[in-house]
Amino acid sequence: MDLGLKGAKVLVTGGTKGIGRAIAETFAAEGAHIGLCARNAAEVDGAVAALKATGVSAFGGAVDVSDGPGLKAWVADMAAKLGGIDVVVANVSALAIGSDEESWAKGFATDMMGTVRLVDAAMPYLEQSQQPAIVTVSSVSGREIDFAAGPYGTFKAAIIHYTQGLAYQLAGKGIRANTVSPGNTYFEGGVWEQIKNGNSDLYNTALALNPTGRMGTPQEMANAVVFLASRAASFITGTNVVVDGALTRGVQF
Repeated sequence: MDLGLKGAKVLVTGGTKGIGRAIAETFAAEGAHIGLCARNAAEVDGAVAALKATGVSAFGGAVDVSDGPGLKAWVADMAAKLGGIDVVVANVSALAIGSDEESWAKGFATDMMGTVRLVDAAMPYLEQSQQPAIVTVSSVSGREIDFAAGPYGTFKAAIIHYTQGLAYQLAGKGIRANTVSPGNTYFEGGVWEQIKNGNSDLYNTALALNPTGRMGTPQEMANAVVFLASRAASFITGTNVVVDGALTRGVQF
């Protein structure tokens, strides 16, 4: 299937590792040009170099998405270098699962407002695009109560609500907005590797909950994101795609 993404100009936040890196690489494999950010400048440079080696244009910046002015400036810089913006993918999370006020503040600033501000900053460019799409990355923790039911799950649920609101509000402009909700996703250096090494009981419990007997991979999550952003999904907007190997049991209507 031709996804129609060749030459598309795509922004990905948190694009240097894990799901975000897989998203950026999958867009690049479709011939899209990439702008990415993360907090670590050396990791940004490494990811940009790897993407350029595939033959697409790629640019990056060291940005903390909880910094509103910094995020806005990065979007403008990427739009200038790419020659516009067709797709934005909001992927960053503070992974705040504590119950203290600091965790709530981090989750709001990074997960929620990092998404809202990315969309707001990109909107003038999306309005000029011929294939505009917004994809937000939520979590199954936004759909059901689990061990991350505090700020993490709350703001992930809010992101789904926000994105479906965007879909309705922007449909008349031809701008689509969808969410992908990953289940537990394992990769080297990721949170589940850390849990496996530091809290094996929690890891084994989480693994046992999935009837497939395994966790997902970043590539499996990226495939859903890239499809939703593509022309192949031209009439899909306002949906939340759960990619979890049947981990969650609630019926999603």
